[in-house]
Formats: sequence, structure tokens, C-alpha cells
Amino acid sequence: MAEAGQAESEQEIETKIEETRQRFKSEYVGESQDKYDSRDVERLFKDDALVEGYLTWRQFVVEDTLKMIDESLQWRKEFTLNDLTESSIPRWMFESGAVFLHGYDKEGNKLFWFKVKLHIKDAKMILDKKRYVAFWLERYAKREPGMPLTVVFDMSESGLSNIDMDFVKYIINCFKVYYPKFLSKMIMYEMPWIMNAAWKIVKTWLGPEAISKLKFVNKSEIQTYVGPEHLPPHMGGTDQFKYSYPPLPDDDFQSPICENGPIVNFSEDGLKSEDLDRGEPGRLRGARKPTTTFKGTLLDISPSEELRFGAKESEKRCLIILNNVTKNQVAFKVRTTAPEKYRVKPSNSSCEPGASVEIVVSLHGGYQASPQDRFLVMAAEMESSAGASVSELAQFWKEVSKAKVMEHRLRCHLLESPKPILSNWSGSPSVTTSGEHQDLQSTLMRVLATNSRLEQKLDACVWTQKVLVLMVSFLLALTSYSLWTS
Repeated sequence: MAEAGQAESEQEIETKIEETRQRFKSEYVGESQDKYDSRDVERLFKDDALVEGYLTWRQFVVEDTLKMIDESLQWRKEFTLNDLTESSIPRWMFESGAVFLHGYDKEGNKLFWFKVKLHIKDAKMILDKKRYVAFWLERYAKREPGMPLTVVFDMSESGLSNIDMDFVKYIINCFKVYYPKFLSKMIMYEMPWIMNAAWKIVKTWLGPEAISKLKFVNKSEIQTYVGPEHLPPHMGGTDQFKYSYPPLPDDDFQSPICENGPIVNFSEDGLKSEDLDRGEPGRLRGARKPTTTFKGTLLDISPSEELRFGAKESEKRCLIILNNVTKNQVAFKVRTTAPEKYRVKPSNSSCEPGASVEIVVSLHGGYQASPQDRFLVMAAEMESSAGASVSELAQFWKEVSKAKVMEHRLRCHLLESPKPILSNWSGSPSVTTSGEHQDLQSTLMRVLATNSRLEQKLDACVWTQKVLVLMVSFLLALTSYSLWTS
């Protein structure tokens, strides 16, 4: 029997999901048809992962989960999330650069930046600011379903005038109620000591699980969570990204290098995928065959979510299989956030109606795949008279409307290397050296962190001492004046 609030098996989770749906339908939806957006209700009854996310966040207590879903769906209708577009938000908010998505942490989670110094408390703007945050969260949820975010509050050069407690509470509610299981961690960078009291209040709004996700860091500690390539220079990083608008900042997808050679474009009567197992054709040998499929409006794409790379030579190639599900020719192109690492063949071509194209993605030049690497597959339907030469495709992509382009993102997954059977074998000194180096590095980081905290406390003590000296001097001056006048 499951303990209170815990699901122990897949069967029990399925039962909880069904119970949640039935009770929500009878106890909440039945009250009023206009209470929620019908599109949200429909998704709730179709998407098992969504319901499981709510249940997990409420420790599988159905009663609490129902209240959370009710609050979340009402909020979505109030803020018209399903119809919220870039044009719905005041342009100056995008231009301010106070909130944006850019880069990844060491676990491959997208970074959601809040530049606190750019926030000014103003009751007149609070609703627009809330819609602005909702826009970014919804945009990411649609592009990277199921992938968590790491929130970075950059508090450098900020003060009390930049803290709006109502807005902070709203941001916390977004992750606590509206987007369950969406938060990987919340990094508080260089929080001024004068804000300690404010954040003690904030902690009371967070549940135990959310509190464990808070990470207070300074310049010497932040690289524990985010690599220097995704940090700006003022945080000790090397990322030269400068926010500007328009357009909206997004993953820096670029065209990869396409190897020379014939394009594989086949139908059911042509090359079969079983030929891969026989090593035909030569360029596909060693490529990993996908087992999952994303069903798109123009193309079915395999794999559905991630390309799986490993350290072995046989694990450094992956296949992307595109299947045209339309009655017209479909142009496609593949872009990546790390063009220097990967070779993609073909990266820009077209697919005939009912046909399939196999794209080989291979690591190049000794590079290793990273969880931060992303691939973007773009597709658009072509006119029957359109040509498919390189120049004609280039012209087509210049002219095609963005609204007609289907996009699908793929992330990279790193396969774990098998552990050596004789892990303590004397012939493997590098393993021991590496472990000792990691232990030394961890110890050094802890020492630096402790030193930083002591420096902050010392600064606070010095400040307090100066205030006391001034107060004592003032009292002495006042006493002397009183004695002199008397």
C-alpha cells in the first residue's frame, strides 16, 4: 500500500491520473463551462504528463492537486495564455532586456534571466510585467515541453528600490502553481545583504521542495551551476551575448557544415531502414537509428526529442529521419547551436510527398556532444512548381512566411560510458588522479565559498561599526553643546 501522498508504481500513477481527471470533470468543470479555456481543459484530459506533473508537485494527493489545477487553469484564462503573442506585450518591455531566455546551465537546462537592477516598482505596470513573464514561460513550454528551467536573478548593482515583493511572489507562483515541475533551480547571484530580510519573507511563500532549489551564489560560486561559456563577463564568464530587440533572443541556431555527397531521398519502394543494419549505404554506417517519432503537421521527425551521443566511435553518429506527410514537396533545413562541432548531411534540401529523408549528424574534429547543444528542424510546404536546387531553396527560405514554417527542436543526450571492471587496477593511475583532482577542486570551492561568506559578514560588521561611531560622535557633540550652553 502506498504511503501518504506517494505513488509507488506506474499502475498507481495511472489510477491517480484517471481519478484526478474524473473528479476535476465532475467537481470543477461541471460548475461552469466558462470558468476555464476549453483548450486547456482538452489538453488536461489528453496529456498524461501534464496531470502527472501536477500530482508530483502535490505529492500525489488528489485533493491538493485538484485545487492546484483549478487555480492554474483560471490563471491561464485570465492572462489569455493560449492567445498571448509578442504583439500583446508593450514593446518597451522587450527593449528593456529585464527578462529573457539565453544559454544553459551545466545540466542542459535553459537559463531564464532576471536583471533585477532593470526592474522598478510601479503599480501601474505590474499587470503588464506579469503578462510579460507569462509570455516567456509559455513560449518556452511550447518549444521545449517537459524540459525544466533554471532561473537566474542577477542582483548585481541592485537595491531595495528594484525589489517588488508582489512581483517576486507572482514569479514564485508561476513555478509553484502554474508550471509544475518546471523549475530546476533558482540562482540568486550577488544578493546584497540589505535584502536578507526581504528574502526571509520570500522563503515563507515557498514549499520545502522549492526552498531546496534556491542557490545563493557569488562570482566565485556560480560556475558550480553554470559554465563560463554561458555566463557574462561580469560573472566571470566568456559569453559576449548582448541583449537587443528586435528580434527576440533565442537559441543561437546556425547552419552546420554540410558534407559533400548525394542526398538520400527515398520512398517506400526505395532504400529501407533495415539497410542500415547491413551497413548500406556507406555514409550511414555506424549512425544510430532512432526509435521514437514526433508527429508534425508537415513532417514526422525521428527521434522525437533527443539525439543520443556517446564517447565510442560507434556512438558519434546519429540519424534524423524525416517523413513527408503532405501531398506537396516540403523544404527542410537543420540548424544547430554548435555548428563547429557537428557535420550534417543533408542540412538543407527538400522531401517529395510520401517520401523520407535520412539525415546523418556526426561529431567532428574530436569534439564531444554536450547537453547544452540543440538542433532545430525547420520545414515549409512548397508549391508544386517550385525547384529544389541550392539557389532555389535559398530564395524559397528568404520569401516564405514565418507563419508557414514548422519548427521542431532536438536536444542532445550523453550516453554513460561503461565503468571499467577493474576500477582499482593499478594500471589505471589516471582514474585515481582525476578523482583526487575533483576532490581537491570541491574542497577549494567550499573554502572559497566560506571565505566569501566571511567577507560579507566582515563588511556588514564594518558598516555597523561605522554607524555606531557616527552615532557616538553625534551624542558626544550633542552633550558637549548642551554643557556649553548651560
